[in-house]
Amino acid sequence: MYPDNLRYTKEHEWVKVEGATGTIGITDHAQKELGDIVYVDLPKVGAVVETGKSLGSVESVKAVSEIYAPVSGEVLEINAMLSASPEKLNEDPHGEAWLVKVKLSSPDEINQLMSAADYRKHLGEA
Repeated sequence: MYPDNLRYTKEHEWVKVEGATGTIGITDHAQKELGDIVYVDLPKVGAVVETGKSLGSVESVKAVSEIYAPVSGEVLEINAMLSASPEKLNEDPHGEAWLVKVKLSSPDEINQLMSAADYRKHLGEA
């Protein structure tokens, strides 16, 4: 359910680190809580995101929720597919429906995030 190669936040975001790049998304738990996602607002390429600060938002039929950066860095790429198909976040939140890729400015920040096992405990699923 929650891939072991990702790190998680208490606010239900995840990051996958490959070299100096972090791919950020929202968790399966987050998409279930939101319900049907109808719009995704992401930062522009080149924007700088900061750990714990909003990097965008996800709008569902129920509510608008802020997305908080799990790591700091410069936005290298956004998932353009989500502007045309935001519902992909409901279908594949840990895979194809990633949100942004950032060049990590402080790679050590990853150590502050939860493992998949810790995240499951946080959700009360372990």
